[in-house]
Amino acid sequence: MSGNGSILIIDDEKSIRVTLGEFLRDEGYEVIAADSFPAAAQQLDAGDFDVLFVDILLGKDSGLNVLRQVNEQGLGCQVVMITGEPNIDTAAEAVRLGAFDYMVKPVRQNDILRVAGQAMRHKRLRDEKQALEKEKDLYRLNLEAIFKSVREAIITIDTRMTVINANSAIEKFFPVGPAAMAGRHLYDFATESQKSALAVLEKTLATQTAIDEYAVEWISPRSGPQTVILNCAPFFDHRGAFSGAVLTIRQLPTMNQVAHLRESRSGFDKMIGRTMKMQAVYSLIEALAATDTTVLITGESGTGKELVAEALHNIGIRSGKTLVKVNCAALSEHLLESELFGHVKGSFTGATKDTFGRFQLADGGTIFLDEIAEMTPAIQLKLLRVLQEKQFERVGDGAPVSVDVRIIAATNQRLYEKMESGSFREDLYYRIKVVEIMLPPLRERPDDIPLLVDHFIGQYNRKFGKSIRGVSQDVTERFMAYRWPGNIRELQHALEHAFVKCPQSIIASEHLPPELLAHAIENTILREKTPRNVLTKDMMLAALQKTDWNIAKAARLLNLSRQHLYKKMKKSDIDIMRQG
Repeated sequence: MSGNGSILIIDDEKSIRVTLGEFLRDEGYEVIAADSFPAAAQQLDAGDFDVLFVDILLGKDSGLNVLRQVNEQGLGCQVVMITGEPNIDTAAEAVRLGAFDYMVKPVRQNDILRVAGQAMRHKRLRDEKQALEKEKDLYRLNLEAIFKSVREAIITIDTRMTVINANSAIEKFFPVGPAAMAGRHLYDFATESQKSALAVLEKTLATQTAIDEYAVEWISPRSGPQTVILNCAPFFDHRGAFSGAVLTIRQLPTMNQVAHLRESRSGFDKMIGRTMKMQAVYSLIEALAATDTTVLITGESGTGKELVAEALHNIGIRSGKTLVKVNCAALSEHLLESELFGHVKGSFTGATKDTFGRFQLADGGTIFLDEIAEMTPAIQLKLLRVLQEKQFERVGDGAPVSVDVRIIAATNQRLYEKMESGSFREDLYYRIKVVEIMLPPLRERPDDIPLLVDHFIGQYNRKFGKSIRGVSQDVTERFMAYRWPGNIRELQHALEHAFVKCPQSIIASEHLPPELLAHAIENTILREKTPRNVLTKDMMLAALQKTDWNIAKAARLLNLSRQHLYKKMKKSDIDIMRQG
C-alpha cells in the first residue's frame, strides 16, 4: 500500500474511473477501480482500503449497498458517495449509513483531492483513536488480571479518598467487595479502628510520599483481629499531576498459623523462644529479609532489641556488609553528632584529624540506632535528611556526603507519646516507624524461661569451667512467678550471679540475687507463712535491701518481730549498724 493511503473507486462509467484514478494517483495514492457492486465486494474482501469513492447508481445495484456492506463487515474505511442525480432521500440515507461526504457530478479535480485528503486524515485519526481504545482495553484487561492474581488487597483512591478500583482480595479486610466500593469514600466501609490504621493513607495523600511496610493491627468483621502490612504510594496521571494513591494490604500469619508452621522452632538467629509471640516476631523478621525497609524495634529494656537488629541484618540483602551499632543515649548531643556523621580536622577542640562517622562506616550495610528517643531535635533533623536524601554533612564541613545505609532503630520508650508532646519530630517518627517490631516482655512469655535458662547455663559452664546441670524445682518456680522488670538481661545476670555462688551441680534458691529472694519473700512468706527457721541470710539481706535497711519494715516483711530479726541478723553476721 502507498504511504499516502489506498483508495477504491466504484463506478460503472469507465471515464469516471479513469479520470478519478489519474487525479488520485498523481497525489501518491494507491488506486484500484471496480465497475460493479459484485466487483467491489470482491475487492473489499481481498484488500484493506482507507477511502471509497462510490457512485450511488451502479447499473441495477445501488452504491448504498456498498456502504451497507462496509458497515456490516466493520471495515472502517471512509466512504464518499458520488451521484449524478442528487435527491434528498439518497443523501439522507447516505448520511444515516455513515457516509463521510456526498458529492455531485461533475466532480472537479480540486474537490476530489480535497475530500480525499480530508477523508484520509479522518480515517487515520479514527484508526489512532481505535488503537488507543484497544490499547486501553488491553491495559485494563491486563490490570484486572493482575488485580485478580495478586493475593494482596489493592485499592486505588483519588485525592478525596474516593475508591477508583479495588481487587477481590479486599473482601478479607472489608465487609464489601470491589464493585460496592467503587465510587464511594473509603471510610464508608471502614470501622473506627480501621480508620486509625488507614491514617498512613491520609499521610500519603497529604505529603505525596510513599509509606512502605507499615505494620498495624487490623480488626475485620469477617476475620477478626490480625496483623497486616500496609503499603501506600502516590500516583500521578500522564501529565504528571498528582491524582491519588494506591494502598496494598498484606496479612501476616496469625498466631495459630505461626504455631503450626513453626512448631518446632525454638529460636531464630541468636534469639531464644518458641512461644507464639516470638514466632510472630521471627515471621516478621523473615518478611523483611528481602527489603531495605526502615524498622523500629520497640520493647522494654532487656527484651533483646539488639538481637533483632542483628537478625534483620544477618538474613537481609546487606548481610555481606557491615552492621554498625550506636547507643544514642550514651553520648552528648555534640559527641553523638560527631560519632554519627564524622568531623573534619579543627572543627572543635580535640579534632586533630578528619574522622569518618558511623554512617560512612556503615555505607552499603546497616546502622542500628539504639535508644533513638534520646536524640536531640538537632540530631533528629540531620537523621531525617539521611532518610530523605541519603546525604549528610560532617561536623565542620559543608560538603554533602552520600551514603547507602539501611536504618534500624530501637527504643524502650513510648515514641508516639514523645512525638505528641513535641520532643520527637513527627516527620521523623513516620520515617523511622515504617515497620514496627514489638518485642514482648519476658513476663508475657514465661514458657520460654526454661529454654533461656538452659541456654545461659551452657554459656556460663563454658565461661566458668563448671558442670552445672540445671536449677532446682524451687528456682524454676521462682523464675516463673517473677515479673522480670529487667527481662532477659536480668535473667542472664541472675544466672551469672548464681554461677559465681553455686559450688554444686544444681543451682538452688540461696544462690539467687537478693532482688529475686526479696520477691520470693513477698510471694512465699507473706502468702504461705513460711516458718521462721527456714529464713536464710540471703533472704534477710534481700528484705533489708528492699526496705532500704529499715529494720522495722524488714521485720514485718519477714513476718518477724523487730527483736527476733535483730537476733537473726547478729547470728548471721549481718552488720546491724549498716544504713541503706
